[in-house]
Amino acid sequence: MIKENQKLLNRLQVVLDGLVIIASYVLAWYIRFKTGVFEQDPWALSLGFYMQLLIGIVPGYLLLYYVFHLYAPKRVLGRRLEAWRVMQANVLGVMALILLLYLFRQIDISRTMLFVFACVDIFGEVLERNIVRYILRRIRKNGHNLKHIILVGYSRAAEQYIDRILVNPEWGYYVRGILDDSMPHGAEYKGIKVLGTIDNLTIILPQNRLDEIVITLGLSEYNKLERIVGMCEKSGVHTKFIPDYNNIIPTKPYTEDIQGLPVVNIRHVPLNNMLNRIVKRTMDIFGSLFAIILFSPVMLGVVLIIKFTDPGPLIFKQERIGLKNKPFYMYKFRSMIMQKESDEEKGWTRKDDPRVTPIGHFIRRTSIDELPQLFNILKGDMSLVGPRPERPQFVEKFKEEIPRYMIKHQVRPGLTGWAQINGFRGDTSIRKRIECDLYYIENWTLGLDLKIIVLTFFKGFINKNAY
Repeated sequence: MIKENQKLLNRLQVVLDGLVIIASYVLAWYIRFKTGVFEQDPWALSLGFYMQLLIGIVPGYLLLYYVFHLYAPKRVLGRRLEAWRVMQANVLGVMALILLLYLFRQIDISRTMLFVFACVDIFGEVLERNIVRYILRRIRKNGHNLKHIILVGYSRAAEQYIDRILVNPEWGYYVRGILDDSMPHGAEYKGIKVLGTIDNLTIILPQNRLDEIVITLGLSEYNKLERIVGMCEKSGVHTKFIPDYNNIIPTKPYTEDIQGLPVVNIRHVPLNNMLNRIVKRTMDIFGSLFAIILFSPVMLGVVLIIKFTDPGPLIFKQERIGLKNKPFYMYKFRSMIMQKESDEEKGWTRKDDPRVTPIGHFIRRTSIDELPQLFNILKGDMSLVGPRPERPQFVEKFKEEIPRYMIKHQVRPGLTGWAQINGFRGDTSIRKRIECDLYYIENWTLGLDLKIIVLTFFKGFINKNAY
């Protein structure tokens, strides 16, 4: 039933996409030639002529949407990822259109109109798909269009999978139960019961009432994996495997194929690639120079205020641990009264800390005190984006308490980072912060850096946890 529903949904999605493409194309023509927004050309072609091009544009764009996996099930496909794929498909589509017009010497067709079409279609497709997503999730929340699954193996992976399903009922997954050899019959986790042993698959599978089998064996039971997969494949039921080592292997493991032998790398760090390091360092140099020029009036104003309101140095420097565990001195505008170095090492700043100066409260809350780190970036100690550096005594403490903590030192520390724009600054969970740092390290792209920099202006400057 689920497969038939998915096919029907895909057909409906194709029809809706086609209608949106046509509507966007007509609207783009109207905006270009009838609104007066753009200068009119005497040789402008009629709507009828432009409509003829839809004979190739509609199937071409639908094919692009298929290539960019826009007809994959929406159960766990994120809105942002779907919107990004729509944008990629449209950009590629309009580039292909312009190239074809150039090759066939079609100079009378407005390129401006095609660019407007791309923008309108991106907006229309994203809107239409979010409406479909909303309707589907409402239906699934009400108990319809559910995908029935059985978990094979009771483990941490099984518990984590159940947790996510229960928190997201709109995904439409219904867990019928768990099969496990070590747990007693009737034991349960959050209402999901153990129905029997793994051998009960031989009874359950022929009944053909399941949409998916999810293998969630514990690490000690992986010797059973081949037999379980064999039984599932004979039944034809779609099978998934959720490994019970997600605290060791990253979400997107880096795999190699050595003459048919799969090799999974424990950690994939894109910035180990020399070209990636050069690209990132180039962006750091030019970005920090631009930021220094842009914020120079702000920095000059802060220097003058600190100078005339509190005796002592303008810049505070503190030892931090950076790339490859090497120490460096990180710069900040001084926001606290002068104190002994031993007092500085006692701990983090507290709420209403008496050591913070009046101007210090403001510049800490707005992150202005961090601006001198732009010079750390120029020196090569830091990067515009990366995990925030920590003091040596806390590094020694956290590396014993938090698994994988030291991985953050495989890249340069940053002025801002993925953890900071997700709200993990100041007095927040260190473990959550490290999870964000590891995600950044393992998924680095230049686009992710640019995204973090942009979001920093909206989420990163004002910090309610900065005392």
